[in-house]
This record gives sequence, structure tokens and C-alpha cells, in this order.
Amino acid sequence: MGNRRLTVREIAKIAEVSVATVSRVSRGTGQVSPEMRERVLRVIEEHGYQPSQMGRALAERKHGSVAIVFPGLSGPYFSELIQGFESEVVEAGAGVHIMATHNRATADADVLALASRVDGIAVHGGTVSTETVQQLSATVPVVMLAGWPLDGIPAVRADNSAIGKLTRHLLVDHGYRKLAFVGNPGGSPDVTERWEAFLAAHRDARVAAPRNPVRLGLQQSDGVIAAGELLDGRSRPRAVVCANDETALGVLIGALGRGLSVPGDVAITGFDDVPMSSLVQPGLTTVRQPIRELGATTARLLISGVGGRGAVMDAVLATELVLRDSCGCVRA
Repeated sequence: MGNRRLTVREIAKIAEVSVATVSRVSRGTGQVSPEMRERVLRVIEEHGYQPSQMGRALAERKHGSVAIVFPGLSGPYFSELIQGFESEVVEAGAGVHIMATHNRATADADVLALASRVDGIAVHGGTVSTETVQQLSATVPVVMLAGWPLDGIPAVRADNSAIGKLTRHLLVDHGYRKLAFVGNPGGSPDVTERWEAFLAAHRDARVAAPRNPVRLGLQQSDGVIAAGELLDGRSRPRAVVCANDETALGVLIGALGRGLSVPGDVAITGFDDVPMSSLVQPGLTTVRQPIRELGATTARLLISGVGGRGAVMDAVLATELVLRDSCGCVRA
């Protein structure tokens, strides 16, 4: 291992115990048998392990757990976010509550009730109302995930402006003149920024933009529906810019199912760079965002106590344009 500081997971593996047991022994809390405590302490001493500052801060709070709240849990995007978030929280020796509201009418009340059982909450943008987020922040630390900073409540989000570079690539480098955008700006801060970047790229290229997006959700089935709306008839767009990869893959299925050539008849692009995007044929041109790191950064802010009223932070993580076959580029 050299001089590198070992993590709680590595100490747990060496001692052949759980991460929670190492956390309890290192903090001197909870019930651990004398034999197991001695074994863990011996490994800690041998390797010079020191608990993280985040873990100590969280241990001083009431519940020893934090929550993450999403509108839903389907698809690879949420899976990656949760893995990134959970890995940091577990490293700090704490527990994770995961709540999916599924757009229930009681979502705001359910999230407010959750605040009494945890020491902090990460709220995905577009899940509950602004008023509810403000109420939460008066009770527990709050960090917005994939949302905008709100009244001193910090946020962690990806740089959505890269979709403007992608749109310009379609308009200028490929010369496509009729583009469509699939996604509902009213349902998500991310989609709102992507739609605005899409429009700005049209203005910069001096090309007329569509007046409205195709307002659908972010699942693959929504992309299939969008394909029906956009690709049947004579007025189909030359390129379809989707708010995420799941939707884009649905549009791709719909286009190929209609016997259309991609990108020969219609180019299709997404956002996220989920694993399937590089595996389909043609490969999906997209914008890569660090999904797992979004979750991890949010967790680090939350359990270190940054997410409270008066904190001012807007962590914007870099994104990257990934060109593949579906826009008309030949993959290297």
C-alpha cells in the first residue's frame, strides 16, 4: 500500500469485518464484541488508519444517516448516481435512505416527514417544490443534486452547456437545417438548461430553431413515442437532439423500426453517455457527464455539513462531447 492512506473499506477487508464495524470501533460507539474490537484495533494500529473528518462530523449528529430523494429510480442514470452517493456515505460510516417519489401527490409531505429521521437530505432537481426545499433546509442540511442553488442551499450539477456545442456541431459541421429537441424543460432544471443551450446554438449559427420542444419524459418509451410524432410524414427533422440517452435510444429504436437510416435519413443525439450508448449500432453521439461523481460530490458536501442555510456553493462538473456514428461522424 506504500504511504497511501487506507480507506475504511480496505481496513474492513483486512480485518474481515463489515465497514460498519470498523466505523463503530474507530468512533468508540455501538456494540462490538471484545474479540472483534481487538482485531479491528490491531489492524487500525498496524496500518495507521484515521477515520475521515466527514465520518466524525456525521457521528456527532442524531441519526447517523442521510437521505437522497429522486423523482424515480428507473434507468442507468439513477443507478450511477446512487452508487456514487452511497459509496461516499458508507465510507463515512453512515447509512443511506433512498426515497423515490414517483411524482406522487404526497411527495412534498413525504419528503418533509423524512427530515425527522435523517441528518441531511440530497434532493434531485424537479422532485419537490421550491417551498418544500426551503422548509427542509430550516430543519436539516440540504444539497440540491442536478438542480440550481436555492436561497443559500448549495447545488451539484453537470455543465449542460455542452449540448450547445453538440447542436452547433449538427448545424455547422454537418449542415443540418431542421432540428428537433425531445425533452420537457418544465420537468427538470437539467432539461431546462439543455433546451436553452439548444436555442442559443441556433441563434449563434443564425438558423431558425423549432418554436417548441417535444415535451415528453426521459425514459426509452418516451423516445419511442417521440419517434412516432417526429418521423412519420414528410416534415420529419434532419436531426433529433434528445435531453438524455434513454430518450435518444428510444428514438433510435423508432427510426430503425420504420426502416430509416441513422444518420442517413435522420441523425440522433443524446446526453449522459450511459454504457449502452457505445454498444448500439450506430453508436450514439452524446454528451458525457460524470454521473457517479455527481452523486459522490453531493454526498461529500452533505455529510460534511456544507448543505445548510448560509452556505453558498454551486459545484458545476465538467462534461464532454462524444462524437459517434449517429450524428454522421465516422467513429475512429
